[in-house]
Amino acid sequence: MLSQMRAVAQAASGTSAPAAGAVADSGGFAAELARSLGRVSDMQNSSAAQARAFQLGAPDVALNDVMIDMQKAGIAFQATVQVRNRLVAAYQEIASMAV
Repeated sequence: MLSQMRAVAQAASGTSAPAAGAVADSGGFAAELARSLGRVSDMQNSSAAQARAFQLGAPDVALNDVMIDMQKAGIAFQATVQVRNRLVAAYQEIASMAV
């Protein structure tokens, strides 16, 4: 996710340094942000479904897989919250500038 965000930032600043995992014609920052939010949501839904399956006693779901997927979803959500906090702080800084 971090490499994709850096690729979007480079594309927005006009530099053309190729980044690993960069998406050609991504549709801008808003589209990339929406895709990232979708991926985080899918990850959370998947880990919740896997936890539910483990609780119901599904034989093909191991506890360690459930725990790892839940941790990944939690970390992805925390990263998303931090990105949101940075965006809000940047907006507030720009809004408080004297024109």
